[in-house]
Amino acid sequence: MDFNTFFNTIESKMSFEIVMERLKQFIGIAPKHHYVLSIGTDSQVHKNETRFVTAIHLHRVGKGAWGCVHSYIIPRAIHNVREKISYETMLSQEVAYLFVSKRLGELIELLVPYKRDGADLTFQIHLDIGQKGTTKEFIQEMTAKIAAMGIEPIIKPEAYAAFSYANRYTK
Repeated sequence: MDFNTFFNTIESKMSFEIVMERLKQFIGIAPKHHYVLSIGTDSQVHKNETRFVTAIHLHRVGKGAWGCVHSYIIPRAIHNVREKISYETMLSQEVAYLFVSKRLGELIELLVPYKRDGADLTFQIHLDIGQKGTTKEFIQEMTAKIAAMGIEPIIKPEAYAAFSYANRYTK
């Protein structure tokens, strides 16, 4: 999958390298804070396609956020909930893998000198599933996939990167 077309309300056609630079710039402005880097995917079924949007969201806890999204379209309407949730989870995992090797370490390194001041980075994957509704039967299966990567899985109602931020761009 080509993840070199991220965008947000200010920039379009950002490569993952540019996304990394923006994340580093955002941390560099206030490196003494706790950050939560969240990856989450939401989808919307349209007449002849299903649009998946994966968000990268960096929250400076209590002090704002920076984010961008990647859109992926499957040229058919996916009505099977398990298939849709599986795709969402897989796309979030794919983007998370872009960070897992050395890239996440690069962000953490920016915070190391400020650890005593409370600087920290938490890495999460937000899943668009929860205890209510048709997705509750997939919680164990999908969270196990994320936990197997060594990443903290977050579900609704705390999974804002998926059901709130990414959702804005699925329409």
